[in-house]
Amino acid sequence: MRNRFNKLSIQQKQAIWAYAFLLVPLVFYLLIRIYPAFNALYISLTDWDIISADKNLVLFENYAKLYQDRLFWKTLGNTFKYVIYGLPVNLLLSFLVAYNLNKLRRGLGLYRTLYFIPYMTSLVAVSWVWRWLYQPLPLGFFNNILSLLGIAEQPFLLSPNQALQAILAPTIWVQMGFQIIIFLAGLKGIPAYLYEAAAIDGANNRQQLFRLTIPLLRPTIIFLVITGTIRYLRIFTQVYSMSFQGDGGPLNSTKPLVLYIYNSAFQRFEMGYASAMTIVLFVIILLITLFQLKVLNKND
Repeated sequence: MRNRFNKLSIQQKQAIWAYAFLLVPLVFYLLIRIYPAFNALYISLTDWDIISADKNLVLFENYAKLYQDRLFWKTLGNTFKYVIYGLPVNLLLSFLVAYNLNKLRRGLGLYRTLYFIPYMTSLVAVSWVWRWLYQPLPLGFFNNILSLLGIAEQPFLLSPNQALQAILAPTIWVQMGFQIIIFLAGLKGIPAYLYEAAAIDGANNRQQLFRLTIPLLRPTIIFLVITGTIRYLRIFTQVYSMSFQGDGGPLNSTKPLVLYIYNSAFQRFEMGYASAMTIVLFVIILLITLFQLKVLNKND
């Protein structure tokens, strides 16, 4: 075997080693991603309770149950609210910060690090700190500020009308660090001579922004829209850490679909039902991603 290998050309040896190294992540991906995905699809067709070894096949009963489950539709609606409310604000604020940071001549590295630190911080720690900030008087920082301004105390996490937005605030704050770095990379990739040519042609700052900067940032925007949408559709840690006993309250007003999946699987031990919701969420993410790619790339 060794003699046969030694007789191969350099190109053939390089190809063999390349395939050998590529095989390692491929096997890892098959075991960690592909196998669990197909296994979840199989479990969604059973009534497995995670405790017993038997998996009784019930076919599409779990999916039929979803259609009649009010809480499923409630959590699905909450999940889309996180995307609709959070993603546009996240992208706009991140772009504005990155756009202005890109104009700095000094201290860019420091500001970039300061904005990125929240993204590197444990999301559980961030959630608990913000949960303390939202506390009623006399503990809550925000309510103390409102009291000094003569504004009535706000319930924040205790209100069905304010809790979802209150959870979105730290989520946006954390995600901004990542998006600012990506926007900065995109802005740095735009050649300076294009701005010089635009200035010579008489374009002002506003015209340069909307006719040059934003169009050239399209690949960056597409990437951030898709990754941001997926993150918000899979939101879990913030809600679990900031709502009372991790129940997604009050009155399920903040509970996303992922938290409902977690409760179904590990509190009620309805693994088949939880897997069915997981498959539905996967299909939703896939369809939204394909739709976004088609819409955002329609002029390419």
